[in-house]
This record gives sequence, C-alpha cells and structure tokens, in this order.
Amino acid sequence: MWETPTLLGSALTQTMWTADEIARLCYEHYQTRLPKQGKPEPNREWTLLAAVVKIQPAIDQACGGANKPVQVTKEVVSMGTGTKCIGQSKMRKSGDILNDSHAEVIARRSFQRYLLHQLHLAAALKENSIFVPGTQRGLWKLRQGILFVFFSSHTPCGDASIIPMLEFEDQPCCPVSRRWASKPSEEASGNPETPEDEKNYEDLGSPVTKKMRLEPGIPDGVAHCQSLDNQESGPVPPTVSSSDVPTQELATVTGRAPSGAKVVDVYRTGAKCVPGEAGDSGKPGAAYHQVGLLRVKPGRGDRTRSMSCSDKLARWNVLGCQGALLMHLLEEPLYLSAVVIGRCPYSQEAMRRALTGRCQNVSALPKGFGVQEVTIQQSGLLFEQSRGAVQAKRADSPGRLVPCGAAISWSAVPEQPLDVTANGFPQGTTRKAIRCLQARSQISKVELFRSFQKLLSSISEDKWPDSLRAQKLETYHEYKEAASTYQEAWSALRKQAFGSWIRNPPDYHQFK
Repeated sequence: MWETPTLLGSALTQTMWTADEIARLCYEHYQTRLPKQGKPEPNREWTLLAAVVKIQPAIDQACGGANKPVQVTKEVVSMGTGTKCIGQSKMRKSGDILNDSHAEVIARRSFQRYLLHQLHLAAALKENSIFVPGTQRGLWKLRQGILFVFFSSHTPCGDASIIPMLEFEDQPCCPVSRRWASKPSEEASGNPETPEDEKNYEDLGSPVTKKMRLEPGIPDGVAHCQSLDNQESGPVPPTVSSSDVPTQELATVTGRAPSGAKVVDVYRTGAKCVPGEAGDSGKPGAAYHQVGLLRVKPGRGDRTRSMSCSDKLARWNVLGCQGALLMHLLEEPLYLSAVVIGRCPYSQEAMRRALTGRCQNVSALPKGFGVQEVTIQQSGLLFEQSRGAVQAKRADSPGRLVPCGAAISWSAVPEQPLDVTANGFPQGTTRKAIRCLQARSQISKVELFRSFQKLLSSISEDKWPDSLRAQKLETYHEYKEAASTYQEAWSALRKQAFGSWIRNPPDYHQFK
C-alpha cells in the first residue's frame, strides 16, 4: 500500500525536518561516505539501508521565540546495510560474531558505538559531546534539544510488513507451489535465492496465489514473487499455544480499508511466528497472517534466533536504543523521536501497530522508562540499491537478482568508523583466522563490551555510578544484569507484552 502519512508530532518537530530531507541525507551519505567494498554488485545484487540521524537546534535557536523558524543541523551518526542473519548452529559463546546483520540492527549497533565515543568525550570534559552531567554521580544525560531520527529504506521485517492489499491494486500475481500452500510452516515464503527452475510454481489457473504488489517506480510486468522482507526462510516446527498479545490484536488483516476499498490479500513477511505464539493460518488471501505476533527472522535451512526488526524496534521504543551496558552511565533511556521509512510498500496502520500498538498497555515501568509515542513517517524517495530499484534498472539482464551478502557498519567515530562484514565476521576472514582479534567486527558484542570497559578505565572509580560500585563485575552477562533499572523494565515488557521473546542462554554472554 503506497501512502504518504500525515505528519505527526509537535509544531516544533514539523519545522525541524521532513521525511524527504532525512531520506535524502541518508542516501547522500551512503553514496559519498561509504566505499565500494560491501556494496551490492551492480545489476546483480540489492541491499537494505538504515541509519540514525542527529537533529540539533542551532545554539542561538535553543531558546528562540515560539514563532521563529527553527534552524537545525542534521547529521548521520550511524549507518548500516545488510539483509542476512546467521543460523543458530553458527552462533558463538565468545561474542565475536554478528548474529543479526539486517540493516536496522547494524545501524543500531553502530549507533551504540557512536554513543560510547560521545561518553568518552563527556568523561574527558570535552564540550562537543552530546552528553552533559546528570543529577546523580556518574550519570550523564542527553544535551537539551538533541533528538534522533531512525531511517530505514524499507518497512521493517515482521509485523510491520503485513500490509493489506486492496482490490483496486491490480498487480501481477505469483502462484505458489501446492506443497507450500498445504504446509506453509515448512517451506520458505519467498526465497530470493531459489533458482527459477526450482520454484515448482503451479499453473496460472491455480486457486492458491501469492499476490505481491510492485514497489512504486517498478515498470509494469516486473513481478515481485518474494515476500516483502526479501529474506531467505528455513523450516520451523509448528508450535501453537497461548500468546501474550491482547485478543483484539490477534487478528488477520481482513474487511475494508479506511478508504472503503476491500482488502483482498496481504503482503507476506518471511519472518516466522516464535514458539509460544498463536501462529499463522496459512490460508490463501488476506487471512494468511495473524498480526501483532512476535516473529523470528528466517534462515536458509538453519533456523535463526534473531527476532524480527519490527519486534526489535518495538522493544527499543520502550527500553531505549542504548542497551543494558550503556544504561549504567545514563540518567534515562535514549529514545528515538521518529522513524522514517523510504519509498516501498507501506502501511501507516501496520507500522503503528507493530512499533507502538503492541506495547501501548505496558505499565509499571521504572522511572524514566515508558512507551514512546514515536513519530512515524514515510518518504517518497526510493533507495537506488533497493531490490525494487535494481529490478527496474536491470530490465532483461541475464541471471537472477540476489541480496548482497555483505553488511556495512559506519559510525561517526574518529577511529575505524567503517566495518564491512560477511557471515558475521569481517569480510575476507578465513576459517583459520576466526579466533584472531582482527577477525572481530567493531560492533560485535565482545568489541562493544571492550569499548565499554575502556571507557570505564578512563573514569576514576570514585566517579562511577552506584550500579557499578555495588559489586565486582567481570563477565558481559554480569554487567548487563547489574543494570537493574533496565532489567526491571525489560522484565515488565516481557511479562506484559513480549512473553514469547526468544532469549539466548546465559552461557552465550559469559565472555570477559
């Protein structure tokens, strides 16, 4: 569904930026600041893009009059590309591999790296940090007036990608195999890497079809047969039990749209319902998916333990983007003020449901935490290396279009801002070199933990916050668990909304 949602938020926010300005800034940054390495091979590969943009009022504008136009600086502070996840069999207890390399996750981890650098500046009493001293010992808070906007070139995988298709959207259909229709939980819903001769499509007269609307800007006749997520999917054992999602949210996308048009189908997401959730019906048409459920990202054969990007964004909207480690040093969580989506199939209703609706009744959170009314907007600008844009340009080029296997991380930090990975390790890493320090992404758990410990070592212990002084902490797991307010908020969120969230066992976090 293509629509331009109404601008939400305060009058101040409306004068500070537009969705197209954010998208254009991110696309220009991608083109000019990121090298060729890690980018898609022209006319053969595509990728996804995400970023965090800092919005900061000019110094003389912070206390300006109400009617005075607000002048701001807009700066990309982190960026990520990527489409892949590793399977659970490839996960490592040493924390040196990236489990999830979807663009949104890469951008958020790159943002955490940026925050660590800014805390280094604050601890060294540098005036150009985004942080200023808080009211309690050892804690910092965001400088007044600064806010962060999250940009993604595409709708997040999972619940936000279950978008109604209306009867007037007359687009090419892709029939699906009889096996897929009868056992949707056992076969991928749209595997972009499956060769055409292996897809075993039924004839065009089959009553079971998987309708996929074209992305805006794609010429007529270029069908999208894959799921909206464009991710590979692996088999998941069917598990059906009760869900923590409110009954009214456990629904399929049916009936009529606000415009009065009949909903005839939905865009599919390749993300699978997690064990403990109610599960999809798999029925043809608009009843195929249940909405509002937690989902896990698909893998090629080997199941992943990575939650969908819709789920992760919803979690960040309650717990903040800083994570548990950095919560030790911050007076309150660091939230995104807005989420902007590039030109792609989109539904404002689905985005609102996925990012905020599922958590709207969560209560009794620790001081400073809360369900945020994040602004959600869409830009009309298309990412030039998105699947739709590349498909449109390549026309009748030979060979099939595949997702780029590499992921790029960029952070606004002075040392090694760029990080290019494949299969969770720096690109080019050999099997023999995996245990070397050089074979670690800068945004892997172990490296972010190392940066956090380096930050602590630069601060006198008598200036540490109480959460770090109360007990001797050694492992990554111990540091995370000691962030008590964050863990209390996370526990409340799980109990009230996300009870089926897949969590990695503690032994995956015992590294030092």
